Amino acid sequence: MPQSHYQRAASEPASKTADRTGPGGTPAALHVVPIGGHPALDAQTRSRLGQQLRALYDPVIDEALDPRLAELLQQLDADRAGGASR
Repeated sequence: MPQSHYQRAASEPASKTADRTGPGGTPAALHVVPIGGHPALDAQTRSRLGQQLRALYDPVIDEALDPRLAELLQQLDADRAGGASR
C-alpha cells in the first residue's frame, strides 16, 4: 500500500527533512508524526503554533465589542434563558 506524504516525510531521517524550506525560503513549519494512521503535530510544533496564535489573538480580546454584536448576544442570552424556564 502506498504511503501518504505525511508518512513518507515522517519516516525520512531528520537530516534529510531539516533542510526543507517553505515558500520564500523560510524553514518548513510543520513536523508531522503519524499516529494510528492519522497525522498529528509534534510537541514542538504544537507549542510554537499555540504561541503564535496567542500572539495573534490576544490583542483581539482587548478590543471593544461592536455594539450591534453585543446587543445580539444579549438577545441570544435572553432567548436561551426564556427557553430554559419553559
